[in-house]
Amino acid sequence: MGEEEGDRKSTADQDSPESFAGGSCIPQVVKLIFSLISLSHSVRVFVAKWQLIRNKLEELHSGLIAAENCDSGENPSLSGLVPAILTTVNDCHDLARRCVDLSYSGKLLMQSDLDVSFARLTCHAKKLSEIYSAGILTHKYALVVSRPSLGACKDDMRFYMRDLLTRMKIGDVEMKRQALINLHEAVIEDEKYVKVIVEIGEIVHLLVSFLDSPEMEIQEESAKVLSVIAGFDSYRGVLIASGIIAPLIRVLECGSESGRIGSSRCLMKLTFNSDNAWSVSAHGGVTCLLKICSNGEPKGELVGPACGVLRNLVGVEEIKRFMVEEGAVSTFIRLVKSRDEAIQVNSIQFIQSIASGDEQIRQMVIREGGIRAILRILDPKWSCSSKTREIGMRAIENLCFSSSSSLSLLMSYGFVDQLMYYIRNGEVSIQELALKVAFRFCGTSEEAKKAMGNAGFMPELVKFLNAKSFEVREMAAESLAAMVMVPKNRKKFVQDDQNIALLLQLLDPEEGNSSHKKFLISILMSLTSCNSGRKKIVSSGYAKNIEKLAEAEVSSDAKRLVRKLSTNRFRSMLSGIWHS
Repeated sequence: MGEEEGDRKSTADQDSPESFAGGSCIPQVVKLIFSLISLSHSVRVFVAKWQLIRNKLEELHSGLIAAENCDSGENPSLSGLVPAILTTVNDCHDLARRCVDLSYSGKLLMQSDLDVSFARLTCHAKKLSEIYSAGILTHKYALVVSRPSLGACKDDMRFYMRDLLTRMKIGDVEMKRQALINLHEAVIEDEKYVKVIVEIGEIVHLLVSFLDSPEMEIQEESAKVLSVIAGFDSYRGVLIASGIIAPLIRVLECGSESGRIGSSRCLMKLTFNSDNAWSVSAHGGVTCLLKICSNGEPKGELVGPACGVLRNLVGVEEIKRFMVEEGAVSTFIRLVKSRDEAIQVNSIQFIQSIASGDEQIRQMVIREGGIRAILRILDPKWSCSSKTREIGMRAIENLCFSSSSSLSLLMSYGFVDQLMYYIRNGEVSIQELALKVAFRFCGTSEEAKKAMGNAGFMPELVKFLNAKSFEVREMAAESLAAMVMVPKNRKKFVQDDQNIALLLQLLDPEEGNSSHKKFLISILMSLTSCNSGRKKIVSSGYAKNIEKLAEAEVSSDAKRLVRKLSTNRFRSMLSGIWHS
């Protein structure tokens, strides 16, 4: 034997299985298993079989660590199992070295040996689980394995997850609960743990089974972890394949408050698309969720996500019809009146979803007081956040702007005044939304234009003509162009001399060819239909801007406006002003 080979053999013998052959204590076996796990990562042949063996080794390693503070002599079953594990690990260690060195005699024989070792390890893991299931291991004996630091390698993360899996499988209630808490903290801190959980597979099945646990704390903590996993679109199929829907609904029906909240949040994520809608319905989920909402829970923590699940399900026509028959519309109109903003928001969004594209349901919402309930949120005297008001305003737009009868109802309820308030006094976000809604409202009917004129919209819209936002300027100009087509509004607009001066000033060709100028010219065209309007246009110091635009051939609308102003009655006046 060469000197180099002898040194290698001497070094290997320091950690060899035989160095523990005379002992059967748990710490020695734990150390040997860890050594074997590390060695197995160096194996480059029979990779799939070694992965299976490594999984079982990790399970045994975690189970024995959990029992390390327990004197194995106190339990004959445990003290008898440890030497058997040691023998199998010794054999595996030998197989691993032969695979690393490629010193085995034949592939078929090595495959057979690996299958035998895997079967023996599986048997040991099962016996260890049975021993702990009998109540031998309690929380006071458990040593806690620290969670790897952020950025740890995948093997360390897998090891930690395997340790938690073992504790969840074999520990007492307190140990299971603590393992679930640690699991939840891990997936919240680093989403990579979610991938590891899914890859291990067994953890997902165990978590789903825990939803039916008689221990409420186990049920609650499992629902929390599963809700995090459900937040990843690519893993929802794994949860569905594990049969998660039925136990989640059972938790909704008879679980604790915290468990029901976790379950409803999980279901809401699982139903983001309607693929799982029928599964929820088939297990009685729709009825259960409607019951939760109709009971009028005082807090939105449960009603909010329950409403979210129902909103996800209305895309299925048959389920939507069932909800309507069960009184969902009246239930959620009542919830809109809640003082809990989370409930208000979810209820408004549900009503929008269930009425979308369905005139019959939309009329039902109006008939049962849904519009009035939503408008109360827009009342400045009512205490609401801007976000809630924005959602309410969008709902009004979606529910009412397509029907003349609905528009008349809106105006009778004072919606125009509410809209005016937010354009004049609202925070920036809701002010811009109010302007967009006013822009669309203005285009719905002649009555809407008149109502806006009476409410004082035109002076406010004029202010937006100088806004920094191009979109805001254009909406204000287009809305004004529509409003001044109404004779009564036109007269009001002309009465303020500054309005015409500002319009003409904004037509300065040097300001660029902004598309909103066509609406400014359209406003001026409407104003020329009355004598006072034409007089104020031609007498303004900025009247030359119209001629400049026309001469530059930038705008054909400007040329038409010049022709409109150049009638016999005003020609001499124009000549004096534009050619001075």
